[in-house]
Amino acid sequence: MLHDFLFRGDLADLDPDLADLINLEAARQRRRLILIPSESTVPYAVRQALTSHFHNLYAEGYPPEEMRTMREAELLDFDLHLANFRRYSDPRYYKGTEFANLVEALARRRCAELFATERLSADQLYVNVQPLSGAPANSAVYTALLTPGDTIMGMDLLHGGHLTHGSPAARSGKQYNAVFYGVHPETELIDYDAAYATAMQHCPKIVIGGYSSYPLAPDWHKLRAIADACGALLMADVAHVAGLIAAGVYPSPIGIADIVTFTTHKTLGGPRGAVIITHRADLAKKLDRGVFPGEQGGPHMNSIAALALALKLARTEQFKALQAQTVKNAARLAQKLAEYGLRLVYGGTNTHLLVVDVSTIRGADGTPLSGDMAARILDLVGITCNRNTIPGDTSAARPSGIRLGTPWITQRGFREPEIDRLASIIAHTLKAIQPFSYAGKGGKEDQRAKLPFEALTDARHAVAQLCLESGIDYELPVVGKRMTEKGKQHITLWVDEMAERGALSVAIRGAAAADFLRIALTSRVYPLEIGDSEPTSLLDEDGALIASGILERVGAETYHLHLNAEGGRAAAWLQALSDGFTIYDPLDVHGKLPGVVVVSVLGKPSRAIEVPVGERAGFYAEKDYFVGCRGAKLSAAHGAPLPPFTWQEPTDQPLKRTPLYEVHKRLGAKMAPFGGYEMPLWYKSVSAEHAAVRTAAGVFDVAHMGVWDVSGRGALHFLERLTANEVRTLKVGDAQYSYLLGVDGVPLDDIYVYRLAEDRFMLVVNASNNDKDWAWANAVLRGAVQIDPTRPYARLMDDPSHVTLRDLRDLQHGEACRVDIALQGQASLGILQSMAHSEADKKRLANMAWSTVAPFKLGEFDLIISRTGYTGERVAFELFVHPQQAAALFEALIAAGAQPCGLASRDSTRIEAGLPLYGHELGGLHAFTPGDAGFGNYVKLWKPFFIGKLAYLERERKREAVIVRFRMLHKGVRPPQPGAAVLDRRGNVIGMVTSCSIDSEGYQCGQAYVKEPFSAPETPLLILNVGKETPLPASVALGDRLPVPDAAVVLTRFPAKKKSS
Repeated sequence: MLHDFLFRGDLADLDPDLADLINLEAARQRRRLILIPSESTVPYAVRQALTSHFHNLYAEGYPPEEMRTMREAELLDFDLHLANFRRYSDPRYYKGTEFANLVEALARRRCAELFATERLSADQLYVNVQPLSGAPANSAVYTALLTPGDTIMGMDLLHGGHLTHGSPAARSGKQYNAVFYGVHPETELIDYDAAYATAMQHCPKIVIGGYSSYPLAPDWHKLRAIADACGALLMADVAHVAGLIAAGVYPSPIGIADIVTFTTHKTLGGPRGAVIITHRADLAKKLDRGVFPGEQGGPHMNSIAALALALKLARTEQFKALQAQTVKNAARLAQKLAEYGLRLVYGGTNTHLLVVDVSTIRGADGTPLSGDMAARILDLVGITCNRNTIPGDTSAARPSGIRLGTPWITQRGFREPEIDRLASIIAHTLKAIQPFSYAGKGGKEDQRAKLPFEALTDARHAVAQLCLESGIDYELPVVGKRMTEKGKQHITLWVDEMAERGALSVAIRGAAAADFLRIALTSRVYPLEIGDSEPTSLLDEDGALIASGILERVGAETYHLHLNAEGGRAAAWLQALSDGFTIYDPLDVHGKLPGVVVVSVLGKPSRAIEVPVGERAGFYAEKDYFVGCRGAKLSAAHGAPLPPFTWQEPTDQPLKRTPLYEVHKRLGAKMAPFGGYEMPLWYKSVSAEHAAVRTAAGVFDVAHMGVWDVSGRGALHFLERLTANEVRTLKVGDAQYSYLLGVDGVPLDDIYVYRLAEDRFMLVVNASNNDKDWAWANAVLRGAVQIDPTRPYARLMDDPSHVTLRDLRDLQHGEACRVDIALQGQASLGILQSMAHSEADKKRLANMAWSTVAPFKLGEFDLIISRTGYTGERVAFELFVHPQQAAALFEALIAAGAQPCGLASRDSTRIEAGLPLYGHELGGLHAFTPGDAGFGNYVKLWKPFFIGKLAYLERERKREAVIVRFRMLHKGVRPPQPGAAVLDRRGNVIGMVTSCSIDSEGYQCGQAYVKEPFSAPETPLLILNVGKETPLPASVALGDRLPVPDAAVVLTRFPAKKKSS
C-alpha cells in the first residue's frame, strides 16, 4: 500500500472550529422562523448529493446533443451509454466525464418534463442547468443575445425588480442601457400602459418580466405583446416562483417568453444553481455558449446532481401540496397583518411573499420605522426577514418595507393556525417599536428604533414555542458529537436562560466592559482593580430592582457579576442593553450603552451571595447616570440638590493683548476689541486676506482663544459627559469638533477636543467664553452645580482628584504652555515643510489627515500641530506654540510665504464655508443650538448621558427652522446686518440674518435662520435690511423713501469640498 497524502477523518476532528460554526448555523435555522422568500430548507437527500464525488470533477462543455431528447429510462441505461462513451467519447474538454454526462442529461430531462406545457413537450424545450446561480444565468443571457450598450427594460428595483434587470449598481446596468417600468402610483399594480410607452420610446432588445419583491403574478401575455410591439425578446426571470410554477399554482411563462431563467434554491427547494430554458432552437446554442465559455468555466457537477434529485421531488404530490400551502400561508399572513392595521404594499399577494410598509409606524418625533430597523428587531426576536424598498422610496439604502415569505415555514409544517400566531407576534412586535432619528451627515436623518424589554422577551418566547412545534429533518450536532457553548445565547435568544429565577453568575467582557457596567449598574465600577469586588444592583427602566449582587473584576476587560436572584432575566437584560435595541430610560429613547460586551452564563455562584447592606447595597445615587435612575419606581437615598450654574460677565475689564500685539502694530494692523482682547481686524484689506486664504496661505493670531489641558485617569469620563460629541471614539492623535451644553441644552461654547495621550486631552475654547467655560468646567468637576435638572443632586465625578484642569495660556505651567496660531490655505503645507529640518517630518506633515494632531519640532519651535481650522480650507493647520515663541513663529511663517490675516477675513471665510460662530449661529440672544445651526450630527444622542441632553432633545422636538447659507443675487448691495428680516416672495417674515460678509467672488454671502420649508438650496429669498439708520416710519406720504428688500438665494449648506493634498 502506497503512503498517500489523503486527509482522513471527520470534519469535527480535522477542524473543530469550523464544525462549531456549522453546528451553530444548524442550530440557528432550527431556532428561527425564517421568512426570507428567497430561502428554503433543502432536503437532506439533496444535501447528500451536494457532498458527492461529482464535486471533484471539471466538466467544461456539454453532454452529447442526442441525449437532450432521451427519456429518463433511456438515460438510465448506464451500460449502453458507457459503451457509447468508450467508442465515441463526448464533446467536453476534459475526460473522465462519462457519469457527469449522465447526471447532467438526467437533470436537463427532468427539468424539461417538469416545465413542459400543453403546447410544448419536453422534447421542444432546450434546458441549460449549468449556471451557478441566478445572476450568472441572467448575465449569460445578456452575453449571448446582446452587445454592450444595447437597451434592456426591466422592472424598477425600487418597485420590486432585481439587480440583474438593469440596476445601475450591477453589471447589467453598467454594461447595458437600462430603462424601467414600474407600478401605478395609486393602484401599486404593474402599469402595463406605461411599460408599453417606455418600450416604444426606447426599443429595448430584451424586455424582462419577473420580480424579487412584487408579490403578484404578472400578465405574461401583456408583456409578450409589449415585447412584440417594440421588436424585443421577452425574458422571464422566475427565480422566486419556479417551484410554484412547477406545482401549477403560478402562471407559467414557458412558450410565452423567449427565454426563461430561474434559480433552483428558492421555492424549487434544490441546491444553489440556476436554469435557462428556451423553446426556440435559434436561441438555444447561443444561450449555451453564453453560459460556457461566455460566463463561466467548469460547471458544479455536484450541484447538478443535487438538482436532478430536487427536480424529481418537485413532481411529487407532497411537493405540489407544499407549494399550494405556501401560497395559502402567504395570503393568510397578509390578511392577518392587514387586520392588525399594517399596510400591505401592492394590496396583498397571490404568491409566496408579501411586502409590509412599516413606515406607517412613527415615533414621538415623527420618525417613520425603517425597513432596516424593523428587520433587525424582528431578527432579535427570532423572526428572520429582509428589508425591502417599496414604491415611493428614493433609495435602496433607505427602504421603508420588509419582505416576508412563507416557503421555509411551510416546509416546517405551518398552516393557518400557526400563521395566525406568527402574524400576532409580528404585528405586536412592530407596533411596540418606537422609531427615532439621530442627525446624520449632510443633513440626513439616521433612523433608529427601540422597543420595551418586555415586548422583546414576550415575542422571543412566542417564537421559541412555534419553533419547538415545527418540523426539522436533522438532530444537533450535525457534525461531530458535541455542541459548543460558544454562541449559545445568540441561538437561544436567552429564552432558555430566562427560566432561571434564582442566583446566577454571569461574565461580562469586552473593551467597553467597565464603561458599560458603570451605566448598567448602580455602583461606581471604575475604582475596581483586578481582584476587587463591590456590592451592586441592577435596575429596570422604571427603576425597579431586578437583582442585587457582587461585581468582581477578574481581568482588564472582564467582570463577573454574581446575582442573588432572577439571574436569567438579569443576564438577558444586560445583553439586551449591549445589543442596543431596548428602551432603558423613560425620558430618553436615544441612548445606547457603550459596547459591545459579551454576556455569558457561568452557572450557579460558587458561594452564597450576601449583599452587605440589604437590597439597596451598592447604590451610588449621586452617580452622574445609571439605568433606572429616572424611573418612577426608584427609591434610594440621595444627597441635597445642587445649585444651578450662574455666570455674570465681568464689566469694565481692561483689554488684554496676545503675545503678538507688537508684531501686529509693526505690520500696521487695524486693531479693535474682540473677546476681551485688542486684536487685528485686517492688515491691508479684508478681500485681499480672504483671497490669500483661498488661493495661497494666511496666518492668523488666535492666541486669544483658550487652550486647556485636561488630564488624569478620569479625564475621558469627565469629557465624555461634559461635551456633546463622543470623546471615547478618539484615538491618540485624533481631534473632534464639539460643544459644551448647559443644562438647558443651549451651547455655552463650541470647542475643539484633541487627544494627546490615553489620559490627556487638549481643548480649545472661544476667547469670549473662556472665563465662563472655565468656571463651568471646574464647578462641574468639583460637583458644585447641577448637571441634570431631573436629578439635581447628581455629580459627574466620583473623585474630582482624578482630573487635572490647566489653562495652558497661563505662564505658571512652564514648558507646557501653549497658544494657538492658525495657518490656513493650500500653500500652508509647503510653508510648514519648508521649516522642517528632516524629510521624515516633511512626510509626517504631508500624511496628517483632517482633524488629527501630533507633536513636531520645526526649526527652533517646539509645536503641537493639528490639521484643523475654521476657514473652510481642508489644507489647514493650527500650531500650538509656547507663548514666548509665538511672535517669532508668526514672523517666521510670514517670512516663509504666509500672508498675515486679521479676524475680519477669518469671519468672512468661515461664513462662506457655512461654519457657525458663537453669539451668531450658536447660543447668543436667540439661544441657537447645534441643531439650529445644522450641526446636530456633532451632538451624539446615542450617548446615554451628557450634560444638557434632555433639554437639547426637547428643543429639537420643537424646532421649526434651521441655519442656511445664502448669497445676494447682485453685487454692490448693502451688506445685510445680523437681525435683518428674511422674507418670502409674498413678504412674510420667514427668518433673520445671523452673519454676512463678502465671499471669494465679491458677492455678499451670509447665514440666516429660516423656517425649514425655505431651507432647500435654490430657494429664493428677500432680505429687508432695515437698520438703525433707516427705521420704518409710522406713516408714509408721497415722496417718502422706503427700504426695498434685496434678492438672495439659498445655497447648499456647505460649499463643494476642495481636493486636499
